[in-house]
Amino acid sequence: MLVISLTNEYPVLKLDLIFRSLNSLSLVQRHNAQRGCFMKGFSRREFLKASGSAIALPLSTSLTLKGCSFDQEMLTIAYGANLSSWDPTTGLSSLNPQIQSFYKAVFDSFIGQSPDRSLRPGILIDWGWNDDRSKIQMTVRRDAFWHDGLPVTADDVVWSLERAGNSVNGNPMHFIWSKITNFSVSGNTVTADVSEYDPTIFKWMVHLTGYILPKHAYTALGADAWEQTPIGSGPYMVDKYEQNNSVLLRAFPQYWGPKPQFETVLIKMIPDAQARVEALEAGKCDLAVGLSFSEFNRVTSKTSWTGNAYPVTDVGLIFLTNKDALMKDRNIRLAMHHAIDKQKLIDELMLGYGRPMDSLQVPGYDAYDPSVGFGRPMDSFQVPLFDAYDPSIKTDFDPYRARNYLSKSGYSKSKPVKLTIQTTQGYRPKDYEMVKMITEMWQEVGIEANIQIHADKEHLRLRARHELAPAAFFNWSNSTGDPFMSTGLAMLSNSPDSTFKSAELDRLIMPLMNEADERKRIRGYQKIDRYIADEGLIIPLVQFFQTVAHSRDIEFTPHSSGEVLPQEIRSL
Repeated sequence: MLVISLTNEYPVLKLDLIFRSLNSLSLVQRHNAQRGCFMKGFSRREFLKASGSAIALPLSTSLTLKGCSFDQEMLTIAYGANLSSWDPTTGLSSLNPQIQSFYKAVFDSFIGQSPDRSLRPGILIDWGWNDDRSKIQMTVRRDAFWHDGLPVTADDVVWSLERAGNSVNGNPMHFIWSKITNFSVSGNTVTADVSEYDPTIFKWMVHLTGYILPKHAYTALGADAWEQTPIGSGPYMVDKYEQNNSVLLRAFPQYWGPKPQFETVLIKMIPDAQARVEALEAGKCDLAVGLSFSEFNRVTSKTSWTGNAYPVTDVGLIFLTNKDALMKDRNIRLAMHHAIDKQKLIDELMLGYGRPMDSLQVPGYDAYDPSVGFGRPMDSFQVPLFDAYDPSIKTDFDPYRARNYLSKSGYSKSKPVKLTIQTTQGYRPKDYEMVKMITEMWQEVGIEANIQIHADKEHLRLRARHELAPAAFFNWSNSTGDPFMSTGLAMLSNSPDSTFKSAELDRLIMPLMNEADERKRIRGYQKIDRYIADEGLIIPLVQFFQTVAHSRDIEFTPHSSGEVLPQEIRSL
């Protein structure tokens, strides 16, 4: 225990002098002291406010540091993603679960989502279809306020949805939002026509770009100024923002939902995974997201830290691009798939933190009832009906079979297939290493692959332009669990996310986009997933595990989406 006593002799003590007196403490202890663990019941903000640069304390006051492992009012989190924009409805950054964590701290989704992906009220407290599925109706809560103090209104909901549906505003899901037209408002109730029935409309209101923005503030500021002064209705307000560096959040006192435990949250953007580990061990953050599996095991074995490693809805996969003749050859595609020992990737590179995957559906991707009418009990929105995951779909590791497929097209180890595979490095744990091991497996059967490394943003840009290499490793996330948001978006030809363009796939997927019979819709996607596996149109590899290491003084709620939300982190 270290006790600093302030006596008559030193009625005013400079802050820097206190910190210089702490040199004998550990890094963690010094960091905790500097972050505000000064006196029980006396916050750092109050401490500083008392005298500006000086601290005036009552005589004979004792400052005790024992047992104060972190600031009870301030939480520091290290994420591996850089925030490129404060507009949560536009751009490809919305595809990153860590970026979603930023957004959900500041903004509200139209509809909320529980950690298990079930739906819950957000800005909308009720929603549903009319009997013939030609209209939707939504009820806006009356107790929500913007960070500037003005109330959230039904007009804000309408403006946000109309803006999302306009392609010029850059919403990548505008083709979904544009189906909602002819809005009308009565009090806090919004009614709208739907140009064509889509069973996923309400799911998009919880996912990716489904956020509500303040009409008055955004239109007054404009896009450029908005980036400096974003205003939401979420649990935290943006206090300070340094691009590609950090965000300081402050709890919003008028938030309609549960009050966050931490008054302030400092988000550090640290793309390098090892640097996040170092920040954690140096006491510069309380929680770090996305550690390598070896570092996660090492750090959480120590007494100071603990953590969670849990499956998320992210699938690591190899996109195949059929813009040239190579990937149009079914034999080559299937040879590539059968040559990969997925369990070896998991055991040797991911230390067992993963699950082999043979389709785009992850176990637990539940489909929810789209027929629930407006005004029904909220529980009925949350009951899963059908699971699109089909465990019988398998593409086994079989090098002999892979060689046989290649021989049918005239290839062998002496006459190998030559191709390029692109990958990120560090976007997901062991992504480059995984691709390197896969190319070694391919070489054993007669496939020579040259590896190109590019950034995640470059991958997304090339994918949208249909300019990826014949093979490209990346990540696919589906936080709603709906099969359209995995199989549909990844494989439909007119989707910006698809790389294998197939008229047959379009023929199979298109009718399901408007299918009102949920059982028929889900079974339809299962048939499509089997067709994709039989034809080798994409190569699913592993279901990822999220790693989160943190101080033993806090706990957090794991989300299957991979989001780590500041408002759901608690001190113990």
